[in-house]
This record gives sequence, C-alpha cells and structure tokens, in this order.
Amino acid sequence: MVKLGQSLVRLCNAALAIRLAAVSSVVLPMLLGACSGAPPPPPAESALVPVTIATVAPASGDASLLVTGTVRLKRETSLGFNTNGRIAAIMVREGDRVAMGQILARLDPTSLAAAAAAARAEADRARADYRRLAGLFDKGWVTAPRVETARAAVAAADARVQQAGFDVGLATIRAPSAGVILRRPAEPGQIASPGQTILVLGEAATGYVLQLPLSDADLGRINRGQPAEVTIPALGSRPFAASVSEIGARGDSGTGTFRVELALPALPELRSGLIGSARLRLAPTATSGGVAVPATAVFGARADEGFVYVLDRAGPVVRLRAVGVGPVGDSAVTITTGLRVGEQVVTSGAERLRDGMKVSLSPGRG
Repeated sequence: MVKLGQSLVRLCNAALAIRLAAVSSVVLPMLLGACSGAPPPPPAESALVPVTIATVAPASGDASLLVTGTVRLKRETSLGFNTNGRIAAIMVREGDRVAMGQILARLDPTSLAAAAAAARAEADRARADYRRLAGLFDKGWVTAPRVETARAAVAAADARVQQAGFDVGLATIRAPSAGVILRRPAEPGQIASPGQTILVLGEAATGYVLQLPLSDADLGRINRGQPAEVTIPALGSRPFAASVSEIGARGDSGTGTFRVELALPALPELRSGLIGSARLRLAPTATSGGVAVPATAVFGARADEGFVYVLDRAGPVVRLRAVGVGPVGDSAVTITTGLRVGEQVVTSGAERLRDGMKVSLSPGRG
C-alpha cells in the first residue's frame, strides 16, 4: 500500500509540472515584454494606391490618327460566264500572273453549239417563210399583215442567232487586262450559273491601295490628295509615303464606317491582303477653349461624355469628375468641358480608385 501511494504522488507531481510549463510558455513572453518597456508594434495602415498623373494642356486642334487597313489592288474584277454550263477547263491558278487577252477558263461547248445551230436553223426557216409569203403577196393571195408578221419573225430569229453567238463567245473567259489571279472559287466539272464568279483578277495597271475604315467624325477632317505615312509590317518597319486617293461617299451599313483609300507606291513586294497601318494628319477643328489629356485618363466614355480622376491640390486625394469629350486622336483626347489647363489627372491605376481615395504618386508622374 505504501508503494502504491508513492506512485500516485509521483504521477501527480509530473502532471503539475506539465501544466506549469504550458502556462509559462504563454505568460512568460508577455511578462518579459512588459518589463522591457518596448511598445507594441503599431497596426498596419492601408496601402495607398500608386498612380501616375499628367498635367492638362491646351488643345492645339491638330491631331494625328493611326488607322489599320488592308492592301488591295485598286480594281479587283470578278470574272464569270454569261450562261450556264459545265466548266470544261480552268487554265490558271491563284497567284498566276496573266497577260491581257489570255484565255483563263472555258465551258463545255456542246450545249452552246447545239443552241447556236438551232437558232441558225430557225432563222433559215423564218427567212424562207418570209420569201414565200412575199411572193404570194405580190400575186394578191395573202394580206400585208401576214407578210409583216413573217418579216418580224425573221428579225427575231436573227436576234436569237446573235444571242447564241454571243453566248458561245462568252463561254471562254479572257483576261480583260494584265494582272494576277487573286481567287479561284470554282473548279473544272462544276455546273456554272450565269454571273457566278469563276475567277477574281487583280488588274496590275490600276496599282495598289490601302483601304482604311474611318468614322464619320474623322472623315470630315481629311481631304483627297492629303499625304499619309504607311507602314506594312510584312515589308519591314520602315514607313513610306502615300496619299489619299478616294474618300467613300456612303458608310458601311454594318459598322457605320466610311472607306478611305490611300494610293501606294509601286513596290514589287506588295500583295493584295497585306495588313498595314497609316498615320493621317487631321485638319484643325473649329473648337476653341478645349484642353488635351492622354487617352488613358478618360474612362466610362459614352457619346460625348466621360469621367476622369483629378488630383486634389490640397493633398494626395483624387476626385471623380465628369467631362465633355471632343475629338479623339491615337494618343490624346480633347476635353471640351470639365477641366482647366494646369490641373492634374490620373493616367494609370484608375480602375482601383474611388472618389476621395488617397493615392501615392509613382515615379512616372507627368
């Protein structure tokens, strides 16, 4: 019994030691910190949003516009047959260069030749009938109206002969000018319908143009003959000179843009379908008193209105402000109302801001 009691005492002492160690691991550091006199670390403040700003400047009224377009030959002609029939042969492929008058494709002439023969036979019959009736009229056996009807039948038959000959002639497609085959949507053996596109010919003599889509707001600020600077990445990064050769008179019903063409120099490397960009110098606007800000400063734009964040002069705080939006260039926007020269607007980081928020200015301050 004595041994059992001693064992229980040792077990209780061990449990007490474990509890004291656990308490000391929590309380001892707190007591040491209080005795050392060191203040507790301050709570972390909310991080300020870094932004870059730009100073509002007077609008000059001049702007340049960078527009991307597609290189095309000035005249790209769709070629087809005048009548239906089976395509017997197509002598060229896409990319082939052809000479003026060269045979490009032809229909199977069997049915056309038969139609032409039938038209000639009908014309011969109508002519013989007319001669017979004319002789009878001279003898007084038939009336004049029957002779006139026979004469009209001869004229109609001759017209059908001419039409058949015309169809036979158009059963062969010849190049209307020298150029390059751009498309070949048909193949031999197909049944072609009248007017169906068999080949598309780009006429080399017309030269290459860069077709650009322009909005109605920018269309009124360019003129025919106006110079432009064109860059085609496929031909290198060096720009070359071009000029406005045609301005569209009607907007596209789908996009609302107007097609403008720039006449390109005669470069042997040009191909229809290349992508290029043109920088156009827009004419000054009649708007006065406007200011200019970088395009990245304006957000939420709709119609002629938008929003900017303006830096408060009293401290690093931004204020949301509605502004009137004028002509838009490729890098700057004209602001018609809501801003004054010398004010500072946020040009980056606006998506993380709210009205009245404190900000920090990044090294990119403008």
